[in-house]
Amino acid sequence: MGYFERMICYELEEIVGQENVTDQLADLEVVSTDVCSISRFWIDRGEEPVKPDYVVFPKTTEQVSEVLKLANNYKIPVTPRGGGAGDTCGALPIYGGIVLDMSKMDRVIKVDENNLTVTAETGILQCDLEDAINRKGYTLNFFPASHYCSALGGFLANRGSGTLSSKYGKIENLVVTMEVVLPTGEITHTLPVPDHSTGPELNKLFVGSEGTLGVITNATLKMFYLPEERRFNAFLFKSLPDAIDAGRLVMVNRLGASVIRVYDEIDTKVMVKKVLGIEKEGSFMVIGFDGPTEMVDLQEKLAFKIIKEKGGQDLGREPGNTWWQNRFKFYYPPYNLEAARVVHGVFDTCATFENILTIFYEQKKAIEEGFKEWETTYMGHFSHWYDYGTILYPTFIMHKPPQDVNELLRINHRIWSVGTEIAIRHGGTVNEHHGIGLRLGRFMKENYGPGFVILQRIKKALDPNNIMNPGKMGFEGR
Repeated sequence: MGYFERMICYELEEIVGQENVTDQLADLEVVSTDVCSISRFWIDRGEEPVKPDYVVFPKTTEQVSEVLKLANNYKIPVTPRGGGAGDTCGALPIYGGIVLDMSKMDRVIKVDENNLTVTAETGILQCDLEDAINRKGYTLNFFPASHYCSALGGFLANRGSGTLSSKYGKIENLVVTMEVVLPTGEITHTLPVPDHSTGPELNKLFVGSEGTLGVITNATLKMFYLPEERRFNAFLFKSLPDAIDAGRLVMVNRLGASVIRVYDEIDTKVMVKKVLGIEKEGSFMVIGFDGPTEMVDLQEKLAFKIIKEKGGQDLGREPGNTWWQNRFKFYYPPYNLEAARVVHGVFDTCATFENILTIFYEQKKAIEEGFKEWETTYMGHFSHWYDYGTILYPTFIMHKPPQDVNELLRINHRIWSVGTEIAIRHGGTVNEHHGIGLRLGRFMKENYGPGFVILQRIKKALDPNNIMNPGKMGFEGR
């Protein structure tokens, strides 16, 4: 490290304290990856990871502000980081500079039992935030798959979603107000309530911006009472289209399902059998309701009638409850030698009911036939539902991937291009709740069309020196 770099390190130490700045190789390598299979594969094969020059651990919003002012002065790139559990390479410091590790800003600031809100710093792990309010009888009803390893800031930055989103919405639906440090260091607050006729809603600007427009340092979220009842039931359909149509009817009739999760026939055979031990073939559905007992009784009665009329075979509560209790096992990968031999990826999209199955079947055909040389399989589930459509969450697995890292990256890139372009062509989004990051940025102009110019101009206005997570979300690099 040269004199200039050492001087920057000393200035950072003056802001956050010597103990909260590191340039040690081991610390730099910790923040050089996320859970993206490609970034893991790159490092596991002995390739050199991208590394920052410094990792900084702020403890206050004011410290974040001063760090960004310093970075602007020297035009040093800054990459905010939460739990590091993203899978789009969004938190990778591809231009070096500063990784702003938010893990020491992890306080629950206030639990407001009158307005049913909780205010917390964004470095807090989601599981810790949920536990803190559970002890007082409340819940966020926000249970993402990475519940135990992701931070609140990561969900806000990537517009994340949880298992119960079909009833309670995604993370942006929980936000009341936020504190944000702009790229130039100003500390700002969005309006105290999100429902107003007072100009554009700034919460919507920063939620989903992936650290490119500033750093969200704390947020006030809606809470709910812990439900009297929380029930789950499983059904099996002969075909995926029947299961999708049953879910559609439950949603458009607004029966208040907190969970609808449908697995295609292959996902049922592979994942559902592995986790739940269910041997039957078909398309597996889990549906859940929560709230007062009398309400849940009525909702289930009406929904089950629809499901059975569409051919759903009632498997009972036991597999539904088992699914809920084991739902995180569908997420956490088996980091063992067997798993290291394959390469997998996920890419989710959201589309209307009219288009979602077209996207699914076209992706499946294109990926399995186009990449059969590497014994690639494709399967999917549909996990977050709206009254207009649902999300397709497909997984592709290369059972015999090439061992050459460059060739692997090239093939992986092609698979993502094929799958994403099919989604866009049929009215789907580039992504639904994992974010864009580095991996999907090239599709933003295609998905937004001329509207992407609006985002580019906002980025330029707020971040004139392009220090905040450059090269992500399709914005220009350095």
